[in-house]
Amino acid sequence: MWIDSHCHLDGHRFDDDREAVIERALAAGVTKMLTIGTGDGPPDLDVAIRLAERYGCIYASAGVHPHDAAKWTPDCGPAMRERMSHPRVVALGEIGLDYHYDFSPRDVQQRVFIEQMEIAAEARKPILIHTREAWDDTFALIEKHWFPTGLPGVMHCFSGGPAEAERSLQLGFTISFAGIVTYPKAPEVREAAMLTPLDRMMVETDCPYLAPVPLRGKRNEPAYVVRTGEMLAGLRDVSPEKLARYTSENFVRLFPAAASA
Repeated sequence: MWIDSHCHLDGHRFDDDREAVIERALAAGVTKMLTIGTGDGPPDLDVAIRLAERYGCIYASAGVHPHDAAKWTPDCGPAMRERMSHPRVVALGEIGLDYHYDFSPRDVQQRVFIEQMEIAAEARKPILIHTREAWDDTFALIEKHWFPTGLPGVMHCFSGGPAEAERSLQLGFTISFAGIVTYPKAPEVREAAMLTPLDRMMVETDCPYLAPVPLRGKRNEPAYVVRTGEMLAGLRDVSPEKLARYTSENFVRLFPAAASA
């Protein structure tokens, strides 16, 4: 049994067949899915909650992605705090820094990242980190504003190498691997997967993006997390069943509200 620890089922690319996508995931052995509540940014922070309220196999997060940090207003903080009390919301995210696109100014990204870490700490909820071409600043802000809380988090869709994996682990994070780990030109991500302890690892699709080999180029969906999991199992020389068990147990330990379904 697998868990897709990070997917975007609210996206418009699933509007025509969302029900069928969820059914295919369940048929493939994917028992739970964490849908990420960033959507198109504020003011709608409920995009994932609406799905989680409808489907028992889906859990939700809420957060403002670094791309949308410039949309943050004084109303967002209270609204986010309210979402963190929802019984189907298990994490705050995805949040962080993205210096590749710079859709929001970097100083604004940093300010909104810090504020959301503070909200998550108040709620005692894990954070889901997005970082792209911003490892140094991401680690620095986490070390100052998150690590002292002793709370966990997830390095989502990990794209770094061994050094970034080691630092993430030192800061108490679980590392989540997506389809990138299957790509021929991502040897550093596979090296990171080799050193990540099985009890600190999860798998995800980040769908509709980053479908794993041999499905690369197609719209990704939660059923395909099995492909990534099988590749990781081979990389670690363990059975797919063992990797599925570890990654699922890790998910439930991080998000205990998901243990009941």
